[in-house]
Amino acid sequence: MIKAIQQLPEAVRQYMVVTMAYWSFTITDGALRMLVLLYFYQLGFSPFEVALLFVLYELFGVITNLLGGWIGARFGLHKTLFAGMLLQIVALLMLTVPEAWLGIVYVMLAQALSGIAKDLNKMSAKSSVKLLVPAGESGRLFKWVAALTGSKNALKGVGFFMGSALLATIGFQAGMLAMAVWIAVFFLLSLFLLRRGMGQATRPTPFRQILSKSRAVNFLSAARFFLFGARDIWFVVALPVFLHGVLGWSHVQIGTFMALWIIAYGVVQSLAPRLVRLQGDQAASRGRHAAILWAVVLAASPLLIAFALEQGYSPAETLIIGLGLFGFLFALNSSLHSWLILEYARGDGVSLDVGFYYMANAAGRLVGTLLSGLVYQTHGFVGCLMASTAFILLSALLATALPSPQDEASPKER
Repeated sequence: MIKAIQQLPEAVRQYMVVTMAYWSFTITDGALRMLVLLYFYQLGFSPFEVALLFVLYELFGVITNLLGGWIGARFGLHKTLFAGMLLQIVALLMLTVPEAWLGIVYVMLAQALSGIAKDLNKMSAKSSVKLLVPAGESGRLFKWVAALTGSKNALKGVGFFMGSALLATIGFQAGMLAMAVWIAVFFLLSLFLLRRGMGQATRPTPFRQILSKSRAVNFLSAARFFLFGARDIWFVVALPVFLHGVLGWSHVQIGTFMALWIIAYGVVQSLAPRLVRLQGDQAASRGRHAAILWAVVLAASPLLIAFALEQGYSPAETLIIGLGLFGFLFALNSSLHSWLILEYARGDGVSLDVGFYYMANAAGRLVGTLLSGLVYQTHGFVGCLMASTAFILLSALLATALPSPQDEASPKER
């Protein structure tokens, strides 16, 4: 397999290697989240206590994205990608200890390492795509980043299913060990195949540049914060707890349902360039308007779910249909944002802008995760849906301040 990959054109080969590393990591990331969530809720943790287990995961994701972009620009994206995979192996092995050791603080520390690993991996993979697509090919860039992001989320859904299946079959600790071995195999493959020095800035990168000076990157990052906060407010803790505690679903049913949702969500992300129809020379100029439009449309979906639940419609049917609609619309929004950041990012030291952007993404997930447990505990599932709607509308409002990508960056910078 290694010989066949080495015979491909350079850009295609590197894109495949980055994608392979990203895929292998994503499966363990999704499985780890599902294992921790279901296992500790099963042990009697409250929804808010379960949410706390993910606080350091998201918090260190914020810090990692902020610093990781600078590290990637200074030392190369291959090093940040490798570091992310190694840290994930350590985090998984930490959770193979006996159950008596698995206190809240210990699990939070393991999750902190996993959060660092996840965002080093994601920042490296997304930044690499910018460098592998020739300048000025906005349509091709949209296709490549949509394919990478969509396939990643589809495999995260596989990870959700795998996590619930591992918990139901071999148990928590053995499941962690199996995943550590899995990712170690792909780490070794990446070590041999990935190009060295990719993404390393051609001139010294001062540490102060970790904060973006680009108006477009700042506003898009703020919009991303509220977009992903809106999803996680009701999806991360509230949804699986509601399915288990109110509807009586088993762990495998919950894991399978959420896995299928994530897989479908990833497929839609991959198809986003065709569905949104941003092709050719007009892609960059129309992207901002599409981001605003689809955010406004997305805001209607949690409102409709909340209305149906309040009117007494079947909760199971309402969630299945409502989640399908929300997932479809959210996937389009996410793909548009993921492409726009690469359009706005500088060509030299692209990881700085991408890292800052995904720092905002991680911050939104952190706030959304905390609110998911807290709002569910105080205002129930419908309260989470209303909070989600408010966050989406704020994301749409911030997107109105985005410039056209051509206005933001000169041809040299792009």
